[in-house]
Order: sequence, then C-alpha cells, then structure tokens
Amino acid sequence: MIRPSIQARQALSRLTLPVLVAASFGLMLLGKADTLLADRARMAVNDALAPIYTAFAAPLGALRDQAAQIAALWSLRTEDAHLRRENARLRHWQAVALALDAENHQLKAQLHWIPDPAPSFVTARVVADAGGLYARAVLLATGPTQPIKRGEIALDADGLVGRVTETGKRSARVLLITDMNSRIPVALQQSGAHAILVGTNGPMPRLMYWPEGSPPREGEHVVTSAEAGAFPANLPVGTVHYTAQHVPEVIPAAHLHRLQLVRVFDYGLHVLSGPETGARPTPQRPAGMAAGGY
Repeated sequence: MIRPSIQARQALSRLTLPVLVAASFGLMLLGKADTLLADRARMAVNDALAPIYTAFAAPLGALRDQAAQIAALWSLRTEDAHLRRENARLRHWQAVALALDAENHQLKAQLHWIPDPAPSFVTARVVADAGGLYARAVLLATGPTQPIKRGEIALDADGLVGRVTETGKRSARVLLITDMNSRIPVALQQSGAHAILVGTNGPMPRLMYWPEGSPPREGEHVVTSAEAGAFPANLPVGTVHYTAQHVPEVIPAAHLHRLQLVRVFDYGLHVLSGPETGARPTPQRPAGMAAGGY
C-alpha cells in the first residue's frame, strides 16, 4: 500500500476546507436555482415515510389511550380513598350531631321549653339596585298577596341582607347591612361578646363598640343579637376580617353583590327609630364598652 508523502497530506488538508466551502455554496446555488427539485425530493421522502408513519400511528394511539386509562384509574383510586376518609369523618360528625340533638331534646323536655313560633315570610325578587335616600339599598317587587311591613328582616339563602325601610303597594325597599346608615347589634360567636355592626358604603361593614378585652378574632362568626329587640338572635351575618390598617370588618354571609331573590321575615319586632327614618344617628359609646380602636 502506497502511503502519500507528508507534503501530499498537507496539501490535501489545506484543500479540504476550500472544497467543503465550495460544495456548500454549490448546494445552496443548486437549491436556489431549482426549488422545485428540492420540493419534489422532500415530498418523495415524505411519501416514502408516510406508510411507516401510518403503520406506527395505530399502535402509538393505542398506547396513549392505555396510558390515559391507567392515569384515570389511578386518579379514581386516589379520589376513592379521599372520599372514604371524608365519609368516615362525616359519619363521625353525624354521630356527634345525633347525640347533641338527643341531648338537646332531653334538656328541653326537662326545662319545659316553649319554642319560639316560626316566623312567617314571603319571597320577593330584587328588581333594582336603587338607593334613593341610601347608597346601599335594593328594591323588591311585591304584590297585594305579599304584604310586607316596614321593619321586617330580609335574608338570602346564606345570611342577613338588611331591613325593610319603605313599603308600597307593589314594591318595598331594603336597606342593606353595608349602608352607612345601618346599625345592627351583633354577637361574636366564639367569645360571646356583643358589638355594633356599622355600614361603610363599601363591600364590608365594620365592627365597633365591643367590650374591652374581648376584641373580635380573625375568621370569627358574627350573628345578630336580640338586644333592644331590633333583630332576632343568631341570624348569620358573616365572618370577621382585619384590614391592612387592623380594622375589624365583616365579610357578609349574604351575596349582596348579586341578589336575585330574598326572603322577608316577620319576626313580630317593633320598628326602631333611627337609620330607617332617614336620619343618621351618631352611636353613643355604652358604659364599659371600648370603641374598638376609634
């Protein structure tokens, strides 16, 4: 075998790069000169590979379907385990609720408890968000067969909406708990402390005048208080939320931003003079009560 000399190898190495560059330019020029040829070549390759793609498409699709089914089965298994745990917790609380209900009936029987009469109510549709004298009020469509009186309590499916302030033959106006004229005596469920819920014309009313040493807690449930006979006790109002300025406000339980149907209850309460008359009362601080940071 004849081996090239060192000079020949050096010459070949020096010629390799120019030859490759020239070949590249030649291919580029050939591609520019005959794009139709390049397209035909690409399509010929695609045509040759198409049967292979078709042959592998069905098995790959079946594999993907199997993988999806396995993932769905695994998800169902996880969800089933979660539902079993949830069902066990619900059964536990059902047993607790039944025991408490039996104890409650027993205690009522021993105390000769006379239950409060069930209040009558009518259901009315909200037809307008018309404030009138108030910034936060809604108008209800009523009729002659739906007698609504001033001072009755309006609730939606989740909580307190407000109080009827004006009535007509076919309409009634409800002052919402968020209006700045609204003053509602409330109770904090965890601590049992009483306070006043004051509207702010914003989305959330504010708590004021709670007992000193018993400030509202974040997330604490707020219900109505029967003080002064203005509202019945234990109607759900909302939960406590502190603002960035550390002011306790209440997130309403009722969906005040999208009211459609409300129930107006007659608890047989006397209408108090105050916000409903159009005047804005200035609440006086009761003796021994703190102003809640004000």
